Amino acid sequence: MLKLLVSKKAQKFLDDLPPKQFRQILKKVFALLENPRPHDSEELRGYPFLRNDVGEYRIIYDVQGDTLRLIVVGKRNDAEVYRHL
Repeated sequence: MLKLLVSKKAQKFLDDLPPKQFRQILKKVFALLENPRPHDSEELRGYPFLRNDVGEYRIIYDVQGDTLRLIVVGKRNDAEVYRHL
């Protein structure tokens, strides 16, 4: 199982979420720790990151060695997610 490293921006976004959405995203993050490249994850063009969708939210992450880095979490159809990269 991978170790989890959460960026400050991702942590702040998660802290402000309602409980239901927080649980949904956390469940997906734990699944990514078990399998960091599921069939529904995609590589971002122009960046060394992967993305995965959870309902109306998008998780941007990467894997370095034995660590999964949670880079950004944000609204799915909001370009603001990519401005933080």
